[in-house]
Amino acid sequence: MWKKVAECLKGYPERLNVARILIQYGFSIRNGKIYCDKILIPITEISRVAGVDRRTVIRTIRMIERNPDIKEIFRNLKPAGASLKEVARYLNFGVIEITPVDARMPGILAGSASLLAEKEISIRQAIVDDPELTPEPKLVLIAEKKIPGEIIPRLLKVKGVEKVSVY
Repeated sequence: MWKKVAECLKGYPERLNVARILIQYGFSIRNGKIYCDKILIPITEISRVAGVDRRTVIRTIRMIERNPDIKEIFRNLKPAGASLKEVARYLNFGVIEITPVDARMPGILAGSASLLAEKEISIRQAIVDDPELTPEPKLVLIAEKKIPGEIIPRLLKVKGVEKVSVY
């Protein structure tokens, strides 16, 4: 997806940055406006976060809506939902943050989830960063209870795992 967006907006780095923010937050574009699902997002807020003026955001929206290759992507984007990572400790949940050797390597999520399942620990949420959008992508697993320390060495043996942080 990102390659297609980058190709359509090449030559316009500021517009590409606006598009990256829209994708990162799951904001859609419909009828010249930006939405978070059904909530209208002010163009000035997008321009502030992107570090561009509002005209750049407006031009980005127009460019996207005129391009059939990416129009439907942005029209149908939806936010993935709230991350429980920062509130996990208040809920007595466990958090595992996994840094991969290569985020495109298959099996990291499956291997990690299997180890938790063996310990009869249910996963409440899994958040995987897109390697095309995030410079240092990670896998974050939020579990129904605190993570026992003995699982860390086993997580480090999962193919493709470089580093594990538990909190």
